[in-house]
Amino acid sequence: MQDFTLSQILVNLLIATRWTIALSAIAFVGGGLAGFLIMLLRISPNPWLRSLSILYIELFEATPLLMQLFLVFFGLSVVFDLNLSPWLSAAIALTTYSSAFLADIWRGSVEAVPHGQWDASRSLGLSYPKQLRRIILPQAIRMSIPSTVGFAVQVIKGTSLASVIGFIELTRSASSISNITFQPFLVYSIAAVIYFCLCFPLSLWSKRLEKQFTYGN
Repeated sequence: MQDFTLSQILVNLLIATRWTIALSAIAFVGGGLAGFLIMLLRISPNPWLRSLSILYIELFEATPLLMQLFLVFFGLSVVFDLNLSPWLSAAIALTTYSSAFLADIWRGSVEAVPHGQWDASRSLGLSYPKQLRRIILPQAIRMSIPSTVGFAVQVIKGTSLASVIGFIELTRSASSISNITFQPFLVYSIAAVIYFCLCFPLSLWSKRLEKQFTYGN
């Protein structure tokens, strides 16, 4: 057993929190970029592109994130003879996971736009890309913001699973410190408070945005 002061435990956990934030940011931004492209395929008039996007979304939504992490970290190494680091594996798995959910969120927002908006823009002679860019997407983005912010909370919490493949983030660091200090209740309580401080403001913001966009005030 090694003696750690409370301040030392807190400092070490806060250092690990930087990697939780970094991984969350990469997964959310990368997932957003990929998810936008998948969303475009999902609402495409081409049935083959729609089917391909549906398969992608269902694949990642219907399988556990933990399993996806294992498949990327161990599976890609075996199949393609790659030596992926825990950091890169976690980033890939969380990005693809996020892209599927964000694509579905945004697809729902596009479909929530009244069909009359499509008809009206078509009657103006706008092409399909211009219909999306000028009429549909601005409305869909407004409706999707609360759900998108809310999903960011899920991404932050999902990073904790990256600890199983050796990525040292908040949960992994808490586990290591707990094994050294034999103070699991204290260490994990502090880790839980840090997660709360990261997620709770986003949850409040998501609810506020939802009320704002629902009632228009």
